[in-house]
Amino acid sequence: MADSPQEWVQGELPELIELYRYLHAHPELSLHEKETAARLAEEWRKAGFEVHPGIGGHGVVGIMENGDGPTVMLRTDLDALPVEEQTGLVYASKVRVKDDAGNDVGVMHACGHDVHMTNITGVARFLSEHKNQWSGTVMLVGQPAEERGLGARAMLRDGLFEKFPKPDFAIALHVDSNMATGKVGVRAGYAMANVDSVDIIVRGKGGHGAYPHTTIDPIVQAAQLVLSLQTIVSREVKPQEPAVITVGAIHAGTKHNIIGDSCHLQLTVRSYTDEVREQLLSAIKRKAKAVAMGADAPEPSIDVSEGTPSLRNDDDLTARLAKVFESVVGKENIVSVEPTMGGEDFSEYGRQGVPILMYRLGAVDAKRLERFKQLGQAPPSLHSPLFYPDVEEALVTGVTTMSAAVLELLGEQ
Repeated sequence: MADSPQEWVQGELPELIELYRYLHAHPELSLHEKETAARLAEEWRKAGFEVHPGIGGHGVVGIMENGDGPTVMLRTDLDALPVEEQTGLVYASKVRVKDDAGNDVGVMHACGHDVHMTNITGVARFLSEHKNQWSGTVMLVGQPAEERGLGARAMLRDGLFEKFPKPDFAIALHVDSNMATGKVGVRAGYAMANVDSVDIIVRGKGGHGAYPHTTIDPIVQAAQLVLSLQTIVSREVKPQEPAVITVGAIHAGTKHNIIGDSCHLQLTVRSYTDEVREQLLSAIKRKAKAVAMGADAPEPSIDVSEGTPSLRNDDDLTARLAKVFESVVGKENIVSVEPTMGGEDFSEYGRQGVPILMYRLGAVDAKRLERFKQLGQAPPSLHSPLFYPDVEEALVTGVTTMSAAVLELLGEQ
């Protein structure tokens, strides 16, 4: 039996690839991951874990106790995206469903969650077969609805850290579509942003476009508000603090010569610290109300939703595991990555006082990345219908690094 993760994973690749292709071909949308959760539960039971389904919806928890020691939590996300796959792969998703709004949509694992699920299953199998190398408790978490920022909170509300041991450490990885396979990206501190969605309905008084003096035009208010919002980041937030306010959609009006009663703006708001997050949201509300007051219009409605907190990797845990990653894949393959303004609800576990690390896994073969560069093209990004990982190489690195991280934290008996 191969003792090291590097040796072990080579012999397991055929079975892991088979699992990956099944998951890739059978994606399910957020909050609908019933069959995905069932398949993962089956795999974890086979690996010898005590499995608990139905946590926070379709969440799955796997527990393996192996003597005294800390508890290490490994997390994977389960859900896919409403994207119609265009990769041309023989195992490409052909799934189409009605989404929660009743729209007919294609479904695809365009964000790599199929890699994450396969990877954690590989790590589970390795740890089960090598109990002589560690002591403590391994806690696997299959989390629903990551793409909507709902799953971690739902599992925590359902007693994730009361029904099961509260972990001493929590680890996750995420594929990176711009990083070559074999490489691992690490960053201590803030790695991903606070994410808030803001819906503003600006209200007015409708009427004929030929008689604007008899109306209060909500589209003019919205135009003023869009420009006013830009000054929050440029003139109110300290320049050293990252912040983004993007108006992603405006919906109003029905015809050329009709002034409507309302205009709907949809914003995404990004930041890192709690203080800046609150500053941005407060300023948005103030600006929206000021525009309405200036137009003598009714007060707008402002709704903040789908918020996820920023992800901050624990400094000590990151430094400790970065050395482990160097030892198994080589220092030359460790990349110090920049923080992004994307969001990830893995952060919710860190907010519970658990030291966390989410690291990045190179997902695209270096030769393929070089070819994109030669063609003057950017590689397909995550969430693209054209994205696919070079999964064999990615899994070798993912299983190796995550298994080594657990062995480091749980030590030898």
